Amino acid sequence: MEILKQYRPPKLHEDEQTELLSVIVAAYNIEAYIERGVRSVCEQTYRNLEIIVVDDGSVDATGRILDELAENDSRIRVIHEENGGLAHARNTGIAAAQGSYIGFVDGDDWIDPDMYEKLFSALKDKRADIAVCRYRQVSRTRTLDESVDRAVLFEGQEALAVYVEEREEFSIQNAAWNKLYRKELLIGNPFPEGRWYEDIVFATEALARAGRCIYLDIALYNYIIDREDSIMNCRINSRTFTDQIPAYYDKTKLLKELGREDLALTHDYFFYKRLLLFYWELSKAEDGETYMLRLQEILEKDRKRAEEAFLSPIADPRDRRKLKLFYRSPNAYCSKQRWDEQVVIPCKVRVKRLLGMSK
Repeated sequence: MEILKQYRPPKLHEDEQTELLSVIVAAYNIEAYIERGVRSVCEQTYRNLEIIVVDDGSVDATGRILDELAENDSRIRVIHEENGGLAHARNTGIAAAQGSYIGFVDGDDWIDPDMYEKLFSALKDKRADIAVCRYRQVSRTRTLDESVDRAVLFEGQEALAVYVEEREEFSIQNAAWNKLYRKELLIGNPFPEGRWYEDIVFATEALARAGRCIYLDIALYNYIIDREDSIMNCRINSRTFTDQIPAYYDKTKLLKELGREDLALTHDYFFYKRLLLFYWELSKAEDGETYMLRLQEILEKDRKRAEEAFLSPIADPRDRRKLKLFYRSPNAYCSKQRWDEQVVIPCKVRVKRLLGMSK
């Protein structure tokens, strides 16, 4: 891993933009957002694009808006389909793509004008297979941008390791939309259809295949975090058990198949830690009991693996104690979480504030 401070991808003038990039936009019932999202792709400083917009069976005005946009920009190709879900829409786009490099944009988000120029320029400059950028979190009340003026060059499976370790200083994560991929990485690596959380295994496979990855620590993608019907804003529900948890198991299996038992164990630490947090959140809900029992069954069934994962070098000893307490008594675990949340954390915040004022 090489830190490149104040790295600037070389400027690509229009006569240097010889390679075709395919940008795939999935759209479903987002008439209030879709024009902004597609226009942000059309307005890219990298002009040699094909913009494949897959209308996933929208029943509002989304499809009509897309057709009107396509009439005014020959680079836009609209594919109207019956509703098949986000993974199917993206796979349709990949199958139709003619470019040597592929990017994804969710139709309710938007991108900065120079996003693809910077990603592609950095990818070519550093001979990488994937280029990644940071993103802004946009809500109705504020925009959070944690950009740092640097880039990071990852060799081999270093980016995969950073992703599995969920290192917050790098916004690699599951998302497909803050990345530009060499097309070859996606051949034989479709998004799993019929599921939510389709990015989890897809991202793992793509990062595992990449020989080199360049990460630009600058926000170029604008991600809306407070759409009420967004998958990311859905509470713990049946899909958690039918889609999300199975995807995490698939991720573990894939990492083992890659010969990375170390990363599989690291992933499982974060997976079971997440299940404990789910359990705590459900304990505060009036209707959480059924799902709590299902989580308890999973954690009991996987007890040996969970205890092994919480002994991994990356595991926080405090989490280890929480897991041990949960297996002794789920009620005691919730009581400890409640005490921390209501007493310990507020006290620490007050002390920190007082110490800050005394300086």
